[in-house]
Amino acid sequence: MGLDQILALLQTALELGLISSLTVLALFLSYSMLNVCDLSTDGCFTLGAVVGAAVAISGHPYLSIPAAMLAGVASGFITAILQTKMGVNSLLAGIIVNTGLYSVNIAIMGGSSILNMNKADTVFTAVKSALARINMSEQYKLAVAAAAVIIIAVLLGLFLKTRLGLAIRATGDNPDMVRSSSINPVFTTIIGLCVANSFTAFSGCLLAQAQKSVNIDIGGGMVTIALASLLIGNVFLGKKKMPLRIVGMVLGAFVFRLVYTIALRFNMPAFMLKLVSSAIVILAISIPYLKTRLPMLRRRMAHAKGKGGEGAC
Repeated sequence: MGLDQILALLQTALELGLISSLTVLALFLSYSMLNVCDLSTDGCFTLGAVVGAAVAISGHPYLSIPAAMLAGVASGFITAILQTKMGVNSLLAGIIVNTGLYSVNIAIMGGSSILNMNKADTVFTAVKSALARINMSEQYKLAVAAAAVIIIAVLLGLFLKTRLGLAIRATGDNPDMVRSSSINPVFTTIIGLCVANSFTAFSGCLLAQAQKSVNIDIGGGMVTIALASLLIGNVFLGKKKMPLRIVGMVLGAFVFRLVYTIALRFNMPAFMLKLVSSAIVILAISIPYLKTRLPMLRRRMAHAKGKGGEGAC
């Protein structure tokens, strides 16, 4: 593999990693901060993709992003209402919304399962034209993805420092204490899931426009990918201060996508990629536990060696 191929591989992994990191940040807010496992991620990602594509095809590429994010807010609001007002378990609420979104997404796509955007302008088009003037047109996807992630990461970091952001963090850390205080956990859960799902929809919107097409399965397995990336990020920077934890989520998404890209580069069958995702999740979950067990295993091995030495004497 030549240097040009390695650089191309790294660029592809970085582009996809940055785009998917928006979904990882969404899961970071809902799962790590609110302690809510939102299983509507796949459907919400697809919702953002199809809404963004539909708006871009209609001739409004720059409106596609706020439209997709508003659709994500609506999805998060419904999920939150099911949990907080109707007594539906969080896992079940996510499954219900995810199932319903399949029909909604097909309806937005006009009954088709594919939308082609080859003739439509997207948010990437203007950036590509601008970068062509300085001979950097090949980096247009990377530029858009990086700008989006930097903006969202900074806004998320600032949001989590506000009174409302601190209340959301407290809701996930100690819900009983929150209920006994003046904080309304229903309100914080609704706001948290609305913000998180807007990030997920934004991620779907960018991916659809980057690849100039969207199909109904574009969000399939996204919750597993995001969870794996989140866990990888936690391994690197999970115990640091909030800004570094946010950076860790982006880093985790890049590492995950790099593994994916390398697997594809070495001709791994596409159907095996979900197994790779599952293996990464297992490893990421197991590593912290194995680290705590490692000293005990070392002591047992040392003790066994000591006994073996005595027996030989």
